[in-house]
Amino acid sequence: MKRMKKVFNYVHHHTSCLAVPQDEIEIPQQTTATDSTTTNPHGMDHLEFRRRGKEMIDYIADYLTNIEERRVTPEIEPGYLRPLLPDEAPENGEDWQNIQNDIERVIMPGITHWQHPRFHAYFPAGNSFPSILGEIFSAGLGIVGFSWSSSPACTELEPVMLDWLGRMMSLPDSFISDEQKKIDSQTVSGGGVLLSSASECILVAMLAARTIKIRSQRLENPSLDDGEILSRLVCYTSKLAHSCVEKAGLIAMVKVHQLSVDEHYSLRGKVLDEQIEADKKKGLIPFFVCGTLGTTSCCSFDNFEELGQICQREQLWFHVDGAYAGAALICEEYRYLIKGFEFVNSFNTNPNKWLLMNFDCSCFWVRDKLAVIDAMSVDPVYLRHKHAEKVIDLRHWGIALSRRFRSIKLWFTIRSYGVEGLRHYIREHCRLAKIFADLIRDDKRFDIIGDVLLGLVCFRLKGKNKLTEKLLTSINDSGQLHLTPSMVNEMLIIRFALCAQNASEYDMHLAFQIIQTYADGILFEFEKSSSTTSIRSVSN
Repeated sequence: MKRMKKVFNYVHHHTSCLAVPQDEIEIPQQTTATDSTTTNPHGMDHLEFRRRGKEMIDYIADYLTNIEERRVTPEIEPGYLRPLLPDEAPENGEDWQNIQNDIERVIMPGITHWQHPRFHAYFPAGNSFPSILGEIFSAGLGIVGFSWSSSPACTELEPVMLDWLGRMMSLPDSFISDEQKKIDSQTVSGGGVLLSSASECILVAMLAARTIKIRSQRLENPSLDDGEILSRLVCYTSKLAHSCVEKAGLIAMVKVHQLSVDEHYSLRGKVLDEQIEADKKKGLIPFFVCGTLGTTSCCSFDNFEELGQICQREQLWFHVDGAYAGAALICEEYRYLIKGFEFVNSFNTNPNKWLLMNFDCSCFWVRDKLAVIDAMSVDPVYLRHKHAEKVIDLRHWGIALSRRFRSIKLWFTIRSYGVEGLRHYIREHCRLAKIFADLIRDDKRFDIIGDVLLGLVCFRLKGKNKLTEKLLTSINDSGQLHLTPSMVNEMLIIRFALCAQNASEYDMHLAFQIIQTYADGILFEFEKSSSTTSIRSVSN
């Protein structure tokens, strides 16, 4: 009680002082354990952290420098890891050196090396030393930036970085947070936010569109309840759109129609228009269209101008997913790809794919931020603060409450490379992709599927899908390259993505030689099998 009164008196008489003089507060002496067998309960002090942190930096730098010496994919079977670990967690803390040693023994045998120069699967997993330092700094601060008051710099840096990137990509001014526009005589501004993935960006856009459509339908027909309206909502995307659009529909409990593409694997306005008319005749309520800037399967591009005009006429929310290809917009020569973006309500791209940022770092821009905030806001008393009228808390822009300080790695990386350095990285990947495509094209046993515009080349062995499947399996089993398949118009294709930051022409030629070698074996076995079958047929 005596100590409480002393603290109260101090606060009462020193309200303008932030630091409490230690000589005015009685602090109990800290006791120490006398049992010599008890290990340090704190795990690691700041002195050891300094030493071990430097060692870990050296380990990461050595790993990335010498990654080519490792096999691209691991040689293990499912369940390999559990037998390497004890069944119970350690009762007492272990020496850090033992933990460090177990990285190579336990973890690295099961790592697929995404930064390897012969990793050509999926899309790039962004990585760079400035971004890694950003991750370390963010983790070291240990903040949770769900509101402005929980960490002002975390909240304020994010829209600035989204504005930087939006201007780098020449996005419409309506997506930039310091630009404003008039809607129904009200001043409304757009802006951007960082979310965990493209999947979350698309889901948030869909939920915002759903909220708007349900409210407008209630006004048009007050007799309809929300459940009935929801059961009739339908959204549209192409058959080549990412599966996260379908998953967003499952979560939002709305129908998703996947539409056919043209000969260039592009979703066109005529197909969308016809499906909308058919659905309206069935009593369905269209509300959302998701176009794609660079499909996962073959990096094709939907016709945004045609789709956007229909969306404007039908009052549909038009979202564009540019998770991979959006990064290319920082290069002027690729900005023709977004013709029709004046109709787009929201857009997402992932710097953690093709702008050297580490995962997670997905950018989501919206033309009218209030539409998103209105759909996503939940404001309990314990999260309110005195500056709420002056700032927008980013927790209202997405699913999660807790938010990482993601924008710091954007700040570190963009400043370290500069816009021109990032453009050079993009352009070099595109140049190397064309070199690889020429090598494939010159071998008449292969077909290239789709246009090679950016850093993805899709190809297949001529003939049945089974040949391409065997080729892909053989290459991946070898561990010399890592490639992924896709299906386009019933054709199985192999996707060859430029992923390594410092990829070279040598890497393209080496990859092609490996592919040729395995193709030789597959086709030899196929011809041998075909000859045997023909001989048996003649004999019979």
